[in-house]
Amino acid sequence: MITAERYHDISCGHRVCGHESDCRFLHGHNYRIHFTIAGETDELGRVMDFGVIKQKLCSWLDEHYDHRMLIWEEDPLLDKLREIDPDGVITVPFNPTAENIAQHLVEVVAPKKLKGTGCRLVRCTVEETRKCRARYELENWNS
Repeated sequence: MITAERYHDISCGHRVCGHESDCRFLHGHNYRIHFTIAGETDELGRVMDFGVIKQKLCSWLDEHYDHRMLIWEEDPLLDKLREIDPDGVITVPFNPTAENIAQHLVEVVAPKKLKGTGCRLVRCTVEETRKCRARYELENWNS
């Protein structure tokens, strides 16, 4: 199976509700998001042009997450943070761990953004730092 991969860098903040250590505080990362796309190759031998991945997925990250604060819809600080910065706080339906961000991009965002392309996002890796990353991958995508 041939896949196409592209990464994109964004900066955004979050806090992890219920975390036992420093991640419970508001903080940010220079995230690197890796996208792995699978599908049939076209007449040129491409799964998907890298520019199309940029247009559909990287641009979505820039518009929705870059330089924003990702806050879980159940976070008790949500209302206060919205009062302080209504445009900078993005409410997400999950506790914003790297694992949950990766899963959300694969299961929710990508199916909408890649609809009609014949391709799908099968793996997403979210790097919070050069040392720490989480990956979400669709089951049985390559069988």
